[in-house]
Amino acid sequence: MSRNQTRIALLMAILSISAQQALGQTDASAPRDWRALVGPEKAPEAIAPIKAPFEMPQLARPAFPDAVFNITEFGAVGDGVTNSRQAINTAIDACTAAGGGRVLVPAGEWLTGAIQLKSNVNLHLSEGAVLRFSIDPKDYLPTVFTRWAGFECINYSPLIYANNSENIAITGPGTIDGNGESWWPWAEYQEDTAKRMYYEQILKGVPPEERVYGTPEAGLRPQMISPINCRNVLLEDFTIAKPGPFWTIDLVYCDRVIVRKLRVFTVGGPNTDGINVDSCRNVLIEHCDLNTGDDCICMKSGMNEDGWRVGKPTENVVIRYNHTAQGHGGAVFGSDMSGDIRNVYVHSCIYEGTALGIRLKSTRGRGGVVEKLWFDNIDMKDIQGEAIQMTTAYSAWMGTTEGKAPIFRDLQFNNIRVDGARYAARMEGLPEATLRRILMQDMEMTAKEGFSAALADGIQLERVLIQAEKGPAFQWEQCQLLTIDGETKETSGTLGGNGASAP
Repeated sequence: MSRNQTRIALLMAILSISAQQALGQTDASAPRDWRALVGPEKAPEAIAPIKAPFEMPQLARPAFPDAVFNITEFGAVGDGVTNSRQAINTAIDACTAAGGGRVLVPAGEWLTGAIQLKSNVNLHLSEGAVLRFSIDPKDYLPTVFTRWAGFECINYSPLIYANNSENIAITGPGTIDGNGESWWPWAEYQEDTAKRMYYEQILKGVPPEERVYGTPEAGLRPQMISPINCRNVLLEDFTIAKPGPFWTIDLVYCDRVIVRKLRVFTVGGPNTDGINVDSCRNVLIEHCDLNTGDDCICMKSGMNEDGWRVGKPTENVVIRYNHTAQGHGGAVFGSDMSGDIRNVYVHSCIYEGTALGIRLKSTRGRGGVVEKLWFDNIDMKDIQGEAIQMTTAYSAWMGTTEGKAPIFRDLQFNNIRVDGARYAARMEGLPEATLRRILMQDMEMTAKEGFSAALADGIQLERVLIQAEKGPAFQWEQCQLLTIDGETKETSGTLGGNGASAP
């Protein structure tokens, strides 16, 4: 056996063994119809045990004392006109000072500015409660420490914020109205603000506490819900009916987070991502329904030099039983992933009508590693672009044509079904950083165009059936160690043509 043949055999053995081990340890392999559990309405009250192909603790809801602090007892008025920010925050202060409990938002329309959660507080939105946020930027002062699109800085407070808190929750079944339209024109000129922060402060070593923003002239649109440096976080069973100024849920530097049974509707605004997991660990996202103006669920870990300085990965994340509709992608990774992303398990989800299905994106200048991702039991329908997109040559914000290349490696796709897409899958690495070790098996995909890969090393396709309306079902260029159903292919080539199924 030649050296190359030995390498191929070893690679295939490693991929096969890891796939069998992963499937043997996960709950997606259970003999049941997982579709019956997708979405908020089908969620059981109990949180099912987490079975992931990596070590991860079982997560439980934080417990709170029985004490109730009704915001009306602190002066809040639910007429939709009176600003109750001070009353709500006073109720939170009283609750945490007493050892914790439930801060109750009863039925009504409650206008407010920034809310700051504190330890041992459950902000509970009752049936019929609408928490509507002010459009006045002054209601989000004083400024606070945050990470804005991958850069640490001092900025306007997120609409609901917590820093260094433990055992916090927002629960429903009430509604949050982000009322973010008045902020959206800021999107154009804040591009210049962010670039100045990067080139004039971050690259020159200015510490985060001196990167101060928070004026209409030099402000950055705040996130809607953003706990930072928090532990034991629960977001459950409420509706976000209208988008906020910027990202909707932005979890930053948090440990042990449960996000479940949320209904998120944020179409219309720029950068109104649904749920972003940003340098967090031990996270469960389940039974959510998302219809967003940007990425639906996205993993991040900081941007360029600032991401390397912080050096906190996103790791140990399980995403299951979610449904996504309009949005840029159902499950997205990057492009800001400079602190690394690893150990993410996405299974038993339905993506319909999104721009893309599963999306991994980054660019030169980011550095960082995205690795050890599993995708299992994913149904997609009417995807506007790629059902699966994987690129380290993305034309990304704050990207460069040179610098540290990102690495994508050790990725597994199992039991994927696609009923309509522009492309079945497109994968593109970089000459200095090829895509590495990708296993795809037991997949059925119908698309206008088929599978294409370039600059990859170690792609294994097993029982992957693609029906392409035009062109070859499989096309690859500058790929080392590509195997299809056990047959090793040349560096470049095609398989199937004229709309035929293959293999």
